[in-house]
Amino acid sequence: MSPILVGGLGIIILLVLIFTGVPIGFSMMAVGFFGYLFVTGNINAALGILKTVPITTASSYTLSVIPLFVLMGQIIFYAGISSELYDACHKWLGRLKGGLAMATIVASAGFAAICGSSTATTATMGVVCYPEMKKYGYKDTLSTGAISAGGTLGVLIPPSTGFILFGTAAQVAVGKMFIAGIIPGILMTLLYIGVIVFITLKDPSAGPKGPKYPMKAKCKSLLGILPILVLFILVLGGIFAGWFTPTEGGAIGAFGSFLFMVFKGKCNLKNMKMALSDTIKTSAMILFIMVGANVFNSFLTITNMPTALASWAVSINVPPFVILILILLVYGILGCFVDSLPLITLLVPIFLPVIHALNIDVILFGVLMVMLMMLGSITPPVGICCYVMSGVAKEVPLGKIFKGTAPFIIGLVATVVLVMIFPALATWLPAFMA
Repeated sequence: MSPILVGGLGIIILLVLIFTGVPIGFSMMAVGFFGYLFVTGNINAALGILKTVPITTASSYTLSVIPLFVLMGQIIFYAGISSELYDACHKWLGRLKGGLAMATIVASAGFAAICGSSTATTATMGVVCYPEMKKYGYKDTLSTGAISAGGTLGVLIPPSTGFILFGTAAQVAVGKMFIAGIIPGILMTLLYIGVIVFITLKDPSAGPKGPKYPMKAKCKSLLGILPILVLFILVLGGIFAGWFTPTEGGAIGAFGSFLFMVFKGKCNLKNMKMALSDTIKTSAMILFIMVGANVFNSFLTITNMPTALASWAVSINVPPFVILILILLVYGILGCFVDSLPLITLLVPIFLPVIHALNIDVILFGVLMVMLMMLGSITPPVGICCYVMSGVAKEVPLGKIFKGTAPFIIGLVATVVLVMIFPALATWLPAFMA
């Protein structure tokens, strides 16, 4: 049996294990180990992979950025800043038809700017925003759909865990990936708001107008967005200007969020214990997936499958963008069944040689890939953001939540198409980095 065929069978077995509920990190590690053993026939070499890869991955300086940005988001969450952010958006946009849903999207984008997680953004905004929209008579489809769709921004607007994993796997500067997500993130936020406008024009009862606030109250509410604005400008601005690395930026952001927690009087033993506990759990999960992915990638490398795939892509007589669309379709389809983070670590080593061979910008590919991962977060059967929303709004059937997210898929796909047509939307800002 040829090594390339063994690599293809290994991928199929891996997907079967994942679909049957075996933990993703363990699945990649097991298939990688036994696949490596099958190809080489050398038990010592296979055991050597298990011995060296975990310590090499865990000691990676690049991956140290993950717990720091996760900690920053968790501290901000337990400091209660998310509710103040939504309050400001509520006062400025709530008077419009569908204004509370628009405020939810804007607040989600703001929270995503210091969180980096779709599930955390959905859970946080669900707790804060859903009761308000229910109070003013919003239809459940619009309210839960807007919160779930807004949650997807957590993986696109920097700092994004998805960009960290992609940058690590593709050997692209994580800071450049962060900066590349800013314009597409803003564009998607605006298109999501456009979807809400369309929904409320078609059915005004879906999002009634909220209360009107005096200008003094609106201006005062802007103080609530100050912590997030300061952290975003400090961390992303410092990375963009070359003042510090993403890891150093994560440390500065975590310390800054801690200072805001102290200033707001939320720094107590309970909140710090919960923030640290959630950070440890999330970081450990991501690092275990990375270890499993690196073991699996060692197996794929010796099968020579990625190189053979790149050679095939170059040899066929079709434009490069056609191959790119096919690759993105694979991500979009698998993203409906597999969580985004392990899918990034699994497929990047397979398709990256193809991207290089076709001279497609790697940063552009990373942004498009992460956006396609977002699609799986709001579509069945996985739809993790919808499941999180279902846990917050227990009285709303899951099917109704998926129905509510359907119009927002149009906004997401439109953003992907625009970035493909105008690549500068993703590549322009990184080109100016120091």
